[in-house]
Amino acid sequence: MTGSTAVAVEFDRVVKFFGPVQVLHGVSFSLAPGRVYGLLGENGAGKSTLMKILAGYEPLTGGTVRINGEARQFASSRDAEALGIVLIHQEFNLAEDLGIAQNIFLGHEKKKGWLLDDAAMARDAAAALAEVGLHIDPATKVRRLIVAEKQLVEIAKALSRHARLLIMDEPTATLTPGETERLFQLIGRLRADGVTVVYISHKLDEVERVTDEIIVMRDGRFVTRAPTAEVTRHQMANLMVGREIADLYPPRDAVDASAAPALRVQDFSVPGWAESARFEVRPGEILGFAGLVGAGRTELFEGLLGLRPGAGSVEVGGRAVQIRHPRDAAKNGLTYLSEDRKGKGLHVNLGLRQNLTLMALERYAAPWLKPDAERGALAQAVKDFGIRTGDLDARASSLSGGNQQKLALAKVLQPRPRIVVLDEPTRGVDVGAKRDIYFLIQRLAREGLAVIVVSSELVELIGLCHRVAVMRAGRIVATLDAAQLTEEELIAHATGTVIEH
Repeated sequence: MTGSTAVAVEFDRVVKFFGPVQVLHGVSFSLAPGRVYGLLGENGAGKSTLMKILAGYEPLTGGTVRINGEARQFASSRDAEALGIVLIHQEFNLAEDLGIAQNIFLGHEKKKGWLLDDAAMARDAAAALAEVGLHIDPATKVRRLIVAEKQLVEIAKALSRHARLLIMDEPTATLTPGETERLFQLIGRLRADGVTVVYISHKLDEVERVTDEIIVMRDGRFVTRAPTAEVTRHQMANLMVGREIADLYPPRDAVDASAAPALRVQDFSVPGWAESARFEVRPGEILGFAGLVGAGRTELFEGLLGLRPGAGSVEVGGRAVQIRHPRDAAKNGLTYLSEDRKGKGLHVNLGLRQNLTLMALERYAAPWLKPDAERGALAQAVKDFGIRTGDLDARASSLSGGNQQKLALAKVLQPRPRIVVLDEPTRGVDVGAKRDIYFLIQRLAREGLAVIVVSSELVELIGLCHRVAVMRAGRIVATLDAAQLTEEELIAHATGTVIEH
């Protein structure tokens, strides 16, 4: 699906200002054709901004970008795509009410005379989807897709643009191990075809496996580059944050096995997604949920929290409860942090204060709004959760991904719950912010909350949890204690390939 012209890039002292704020400080490095580069750095390091300049989404303020030796500044992403430079955004850029084929060819429609050639677009869309391993009707509306399928559509859309330089920003954040493996095979084929790939990821094991060379940025500056084979993951992490990173995961505190469960669920089903789920979690315990995308983990908890229809026995603190709406969950001490940070977790165009207090307005708006109390709560949350912001009156959209996630976590804790469900709590955040969030989760457990962590990162579950429940095809098929936790064991249960010893 690619063309034949190679693309070589040179960044020469590139500078970028957003208003008075300088975010890129004279960045210089080059990219050669047919190589896979891991572009590393914490959130806010300038990686995405630099790539948006390259892909025509942002103008540069100073310096030069050369494409095949010629200085270029693109007026739009279409200009960049005409040269084969395509960016797959971390946040999806899809029209929810259009079909997959319509999304893939949006703005690049195929025509037969004056009319749209729907048959050709459907045929070519199906071919692009097959290349990324997604076998689905191209007429399917995007809003019907799960998050992982949307990610694969974004990759297929990029391939349809005949990419010669492909920028992937956190491409596996929502993918299963099998889908990730297919993506790596695709990257290998692109490299063999002379395509340059820039792979932006905080998953250093993936960077180690799939890239030829790493390039590290920090605080808007180029730091270093090196062959991937010559740098360990630990060294990568230290280069990103500019200091030695101590242990990534906090030590696990013991759980009082004699304590009554904070939450007990029995025979709980969510139509079409989860069947006869049974589990319990105690105060001070971190219970993980593993499984492939589509296993029903998120949908189970959306059912439990009243976000979708579900039925079964739910006890909180030994008392049977009925939860038909998120308000019922909040009244009973349950809260939920969605995996979709920007779609469901935060209102990014509102201020930090408004986001923080939205779930506890009875405390800050009875009988009328108390802005001073809100500001005090925000100042305390900034301190307690390590939210980095220079302006308490800023919008949530101004924060980096990791700090947005910390704000979202602080928000769901405002109602002072006893049980907190965190769905993909570190998706798309850098290694420094991950460590902060892991220690925040440990602090919540230490304070006596029961914490449930739904995660696609098996290493995260192994490092953080006391026990992990594994779901497959809507059922909990195993619950493993910390001593039993290995990636191999979790994958075997998730895929149904367990060999009995």
